Amino acid sequence: MGNCKPAYLVTALLPVCIGLGCTNTDPDVRPEVHGHRGCRGLLPENTVPAFLKAAELGCDWLEMDVVITGDGAVLVSHEPWMEHRICRTAEGDAITAQQERAFNIYRMPLAEVQDFDCGSARHPDFPDQRNSDLHKPTLAEVVEAVENEAMVNGWGLQNYNIEIKSEPSLYDVYQPRPQPFAERVLAAIDSLGIDGQCVIQSFDPAVLEAVHTLSPDMPTALLVDNTAGLEANLQRLSFTPTYYSADLPLVDAALVKALRAKGILPLVWTVNEPRDMERMIALGVNGIITDRPDRLIALEEGRGD
Repeated sequence: MGNCKPAYLVTALLPVCIGLGCTNTDPDVRPEVHGHRGCRGLLPENTVPAFLKAAELGCDWLEMDVVITGDGAVLVSHEPWMEHRICRTAEGDAITAQQERAFNIYRMPLAEVQDFDCGSARHPDFPDQRNSDLHKPTLAEVVEAVENEAMVNGWGLQNYNIEIKSEPSLYDVYQPRPQPFAERVLAAIDSLGIDGQCVIQSFDPAVLEAVHTLSPDMPTALLVDNTAGLEANLQRLSFTPTYYSADLPLVDAALVKALRAKGILPLVWTVNEPRDMERMIALGVNGIITDRPDRLIALEEGRGD
């Protein structure tokens, strides 16, 4: 396993970028590895095997998405419907792009949701995936499986980067409103006893506001994929998030320096190519979210030789 503690506990170890062009020249300081949807470059996304593999590889964080089922379960899924490229019906039938939103997870009980096969179809963007018939797991299923394997194999403390998938246009149709959504996720985290092992991220500031109000000590990450700029995005929140989690094309030395000056930890997604990983390491970002944690871990281990 990677030997870094959660980033919000080790800010003293972060590279000092201000005035140094934000270049990380310390070989002992490395970005933490966030296995994106487990490790979807290798195994079907957001499935128990993908998270177990990510933990086995040595990811510092297991990154996952959560939605809510019709009977209130916290489900690990990137969409609140059955994404046509990766899911099949219980009968094994393909789902078209036009049909997928009709399979509304927020209107389906967990048992029905888990009849769908969301592991056999190889994602067209990830030819190295090893596929098999897999269902969408609950957050509890993931955590219990990972924690059990970690104990058996001595992997150490596991950390969970949980993205609450929320979009204002989907409120009350494909998801709860932010307050009840945050309440359900935080209750699940509390019941699993992993409060000190989590960060909650979202693109939706309303969700992060709800999380912060309900649990002020819970680390949060503001996900950003727009070009509005740092100040405009931070003004969307009434508090300072722990992380600023930006899309790869948005991350440069100026952004990292500005975040350091504000005491916010820079996180970058989704970084799959070694040349981009090298560039982010040189910038001194705090964490890298990747579909290929195997590549990033091998690169970091090579730099440490």
